[in-house]
Amino acid sequence: MNRIAQFSKVSKDNFLAAMADDFKELSMAEAAAIYDNLSLPKRATKGSAGYDFYAPFSFTLNPGQTIKIPTGIRVQMEEDWVLQLFPRSGLGFKFRLQLNNTVGIIDSDYFYSDNEGHIFAKITNDSNEGKVLTVEAGTGFMQGIFLQYGITVDDDASGIRNGGFGSTTK
Repeated sequence: MNRIAQFSKVSKDNFLAAMADDFKELSMAEAAAIYDNLSLPKRATKGSAGYDFYAPFSFTLNPGQTIKIPTGIRVQMEEDWVLQLFPRSGLGFKFRLQLNNTVGIIDSDYFYSDNEGHIFAKITNDSNEGKVLTVEAGTGFMQGIFLQYGITVDDDASGIRNGGFGSTTK
Protein backbone atom coordinates (compact mmCIF):
# COMPACT_ATOMS: atom_id res chain seq x y z
CA MET A 1 0.00 0.00 0.00
CA ASN A 2 1.14 3.53 -0.78
CA ARG A 3 1.30 5.78 2.28
CA ILE A 4 0.56 9.13 0.67
CA ALA A 5 -1.30 11.26 3.21
CA GLN A 6 -1.68 12.23 6.84
CA PHE A 7 -4.72 13.60 8.67
CA SER A 8 -4.42 16.21 11.41
CA LYS A 9 -6.64 18.70 13.20
CA VAL A 10 -6.97 22.31 12.12
CA SER A 11 -5.96 24.82 14.77
CA LYS A 12 -8.32 25.30 17.69
CA ASP A 13 -8.87 28.95 16.66
CA ASN A 14 -9.89 27.88 13.15
CA PHE A 15 -12.34 25.29 14.49
CA LEU A 16 -13.84 27.69 17.03
CA ALA A 17 -14.36 30.33 14.33
CA ALA A 18 -16.08 27.77 12.07
CA MET A 19 -18.35 26.63 14.91
CA ALA A 20 -19.21 30.23 15.83
CA ASP A 21 -20.35 30.87 12.23
CA ASP A 22 -23.05 28.19 12.22
CA PHE A 23 -23.61 27.12 15.83
CA LYS A 24 -24.08 30.39 17.66
CA GLU A 25 -26.03 28.66 20.44
CA LEU A 26 -22.84 26.93 21.64
CA SER A 27 -20.55 28.61 24.11
CA MET A 28 -16.85 28.87 23.35
CA ALA A 29 -16.20 26.37 26.15
CA GLU A 30 -18.63 23.87 24.56
CA ALA A 31 -17.03 24.32 21.13
CA ALA A 32 -13.54 23.95 22.66
CA ALA A 33 -14.61 20.67 24.33
CA ILE A 34 -15.85 19.41 20.95
CA TYR A 35 -12.46 20.29 19.42
CA ASP A 36 -10.59 18.49 22.20
CA ASN A 37 -12.60 15.31 21.51
CA LEU A 38 -12.17 15.27 17.70
CA SER A 39 -11.03 11.94 16.28
CA LEU A 40 -8.90 11.69 13.16
CA PRO A 41 -10.39 9.65 10.29
CA LYS A 42 -9.57 5.94 10.37
CA ARG A 43 -10.25 2.82 8.35
CA ALA A 44 -12.48 0.31 10.14
CA THR A 45 -10.76 -2.79 8.76
CA LYS A 46 -7.58 -3.73 6.93
CA GLY A 47 -9.60 -4.14 3.71
CA SER A 48 -11.52 -0.84 3.99
CA ALA A 49 -10.92 1.65 1.20
CA GLY A 50 -12.61 4.51 3.05
CA TYR A 51 -11.42 6.49 6.04
CA ASP A 52 -14.37 7.17 8.34
CA PHE A 53 -14.93 10.78 9.35
CA TYR A 54 -16.54 11.01 12.79
CA ALA A 55 -19.29 13.44 13.77
CA PRO A 56 -17.77 16.10 16.03
CA PHE A 57 -21.14 16.52 17.76
CA SER A 58 -24.55 14.85 17.78
CA PHE A 59 -27.15 16.03 15.29
CA THR A 60 -30.60 15.08 14.02
CA LEU A 61 -31.88 15.73 10.51
CA ASN A 62 -35.51 15.43 9.54
CA PRO A 63 -36.23 14.58 5.90
CA GLY A 64 -35.13 17.50 3.74
CA GLN A 65 -33.00 19.13 6.45
CA THR A 66 -29.40 20.14 5.81
CA ILE A 67 -26.45 20.81 8.11
CA LYS A 68 -22.93 22.12 7.50
CA ILE A 69 -20.43 20.28 9.68
CA PRO A 70 -16.97 21.64 10.37
CA THR A 71 -15.02 18.40 10.83
CA GLY A 72 -11.95 20.07 12.36
CA ILE A 73 -9.87 17.84 10.08
CA ARG A 74 -7.34 18.61 7.36
CA VAL A 75 -5.20 16.30 5.25
CA GLN A 76 -1.76 16.64 3.74
CA MET A 77 -1.20 14.38 0.73
CA GLU A 78 1.17 13.89 -2.15
CA GLU A 79 0.62 16.12 -5.17
CA ASP A 80 -0.89 13.60 -7.59
CA TRP A 81 -3.57 12.35 -5.18
CA VAL A 82 -7.09 13.49 -4.28
CA LEU A 83 -9.35 12.66 -1.35
CA GLN A 84 -12.93 11.97 -2.43
CA LEU A 85 -15.67 12.19 0.20
CA PHE A 86 -18.90 10.20 0.26
CA PRO A 87 -21.63 9.50 2.84
CA ARG A 88 -21.07 6.34 4.86
CA SER A 89 -22.68 3.56 2.84
CA GLY A 90 -25.19 2.51 5.50
CA LEU A 91 -26.43 6.07 6.05
CA GLY A 92 -26.81 6.62 2.33
CA PHE A 93 -28.71 3.34 1.95
CA LYS A 94 -31.00 3.74 4.98
CA PHE A 95 -31.61 7.51 4.93
CA ARG A 96 -30.49 8.71 1.50
CA LEU A 97 -27.91 10.83 3.31
CA GLN A 98 -26.36 12.99 0.61
CA LEU A 99 -23.36 15.28 0.44
CA ASN A 100 -24.73 18.46 -1.10
CA ASN A 101 -21.94 18.55 -3.67
CA THR A 102 -22.55 14.84 -4.42
CA VAL A 103 -18.85 13.90 -4.05
CA GLY A 104 -16.47 16.05 -2.05
CA ILE A 105 -13.13 16.64 -3.73
CA ILE A 106 -10.17 17.57 -1.54
CA ASP A 107 -7.20 18.56 -3.70
CA SER A 108 -3.64 18.17 -2.48
CA ASP A 109 -3.07 21.94 -2.38
CA TYR A 110 -6.18 22.53 -0.22
CA PHE A 111 -4.00 21.79 2.83
CA TYR A 112 -2.20 25.12 2.28
CA SER A 113 -5.35 27.27 1.98
CA ASP A 114 -5.99 30.28 4.19
CA ASN A 115 -8.58 28.19 6.06
CA GLU A 116 -5.88 25.58 6.90
CA GLY A 117 -7.53 23.08 4.53
CA HIS A 118 -10.43 22.64 6.98
CA ILE A 119 -12.72 19.94 5.57
CA PHE A 120 -16.43 20.75 5.87
CA ALA A 121 -19.35 18.49 5.04
CA LYS A 122 -22.70 19.91 4.00
CA ILE A 123 -25.15 17.03 4.17
CA THR A 124 -28.88 16.52 3.65
CA ASN A 125 -31.25 13.83 4.85
CA ASP A 126 -32.87 13.19 1.48
CA SER A 127 -35.20 10.49 2.80
CA ASN A 128 -38.33 10.05 0.75
CA GLU A 129 -39.64 7.58 3.34
CA GLY A 130 -39.99 10.08 6.20
CA LYS A 131 -37.00 8.69 8.13
CA VAL A 132 -35.36 10.91 10.75
CA LEU A 133 -31.56 10.61 10.87
CA THR A 134 -29.75 10.91 14.19
CA VAL A 135 -25.96 10.74 14.32
CA GLU A 136 -24.27 10.64 17.72
CA ALA A 137 -20.98 12.43 18.38
CA GLY A 138 -18.06 10.18 17.49
CA THR A 139 -20.07 8.12 14.97
CA GLY A 140 -18.84 7.77 11.40
CA PHE A 141 -21.03 9.74 8.99
CA MET A 142 -18.79 10.28 5.95
CA GLN A 143 -15.93 8.37 4.35
CA GLY A 144 -12.94 9.54 2.36
CA ILE A 145 -11.10 7.54 -0.28
CA PHE A 146 -7.70 8.51 -1.68
CA LEU A 147 -7.28 8.17 -5.43
CA GLN A 148 -4.31 8.91 -7.63
CA TYR A 149 -4.93 10.95 -10.77
CA GLY A 150 -3.10 11.99 -13.91
CA ILE A 151 -2.95 15.14 -16.02
CA THR A 152 -2.88 15.76 -19.77
CA VAL A 153 0.44 16.00 -21.61
CA ASP A 154 -0.24 19.65 -22.50
CA ASP A 155 -1.37 20.71 -19.00
CA ASP A 156 -0.02 24.13 -18.02
CA ALA A 157 -1.86 24.87 -14.75
CA SER A 158 0.24 27.17 -12.60
CA GLY A 159 -2.30 28.79 -10.28
CA ILE A 160 -1.89 28.65 -6.52
CA ARG A 161 -4.86 28.04 -4.21
CA ASN A 162 -5.48 30.62 -1.52
CA GLY A 163 -8.94 29.91 -0.25
CA GLY A 164 -11.55 27.32 0.63
CA PHE A 165 -14.26 25.58 -1.34
CA GLY A 166 -14.72 26.98 -4.82
CA SER A 167 -11.63 29.19 -4.55
CA THR A 168 -10.09 27.97 -7.81
CA THR A 169 -12.94 29.52 -9.83
CA LYS A 170 -12.67 33.00 -8.34
